[in-house]
Amino acid sequence: MPESRRRPLPAYVLTYGVLPALLLLLAAAGLLKWQDGSVRNAQAPATESVRAATDGTIALLSYKPDTVETDLAAARGRLTGPFLDAYTLLTHDVVIPGAKQKKISAVATVPAAASVSSTDRHAVALLFVNQLVTIGQDAPTNTASSVRVTLDKVDGRWLISQFDPV
Repeated sequence: MPESRRRPLPAYVLTYGVLPALLLLLAAAGLLKWQDGSVRNAQAPATESVRAATDGTIALLSYKPDTVETDLAAARGRLTGPFLDAYTLLTHDVVIPGAKQKKISAVATVPAAASVSSTDRHAVALLFVNQLVTIGQDAPTNTASSVRVTLDKVDGRWLISQFDPV
């Protein structure tokens, strides 16, 4: 009997084994890449708002007696809504006169911060704050506290709209 003609084994394996497996792997890799991008995009508001809360908190609570007016005026640029009004009143009536008269300086740091919730336009973060306050020539005092910072996105910037001690 004559031998029947068959495809060579390597071509058959390549056509029905390797190529479909390769296509399946590429599709899986594409899916994983898309999911990774989706997760990163979903985390972006949380990351951005925590950074804004941290930088804003440091600006709100840090000043020197010689530059207190400019320090706190710059901090007001990180605020919005009724909190901006309340902060402006407090700094104008209490903080600025006290810092100048008693030579008070304050340096705030945020050793830890985390997102509580976030959307594209609104976020809440929890911050642990250390503040070193020096009055005149006295020894500095260090206080530790935690604050719940609420932020709203206004014109593409995260601004603090509430600042609540916890």
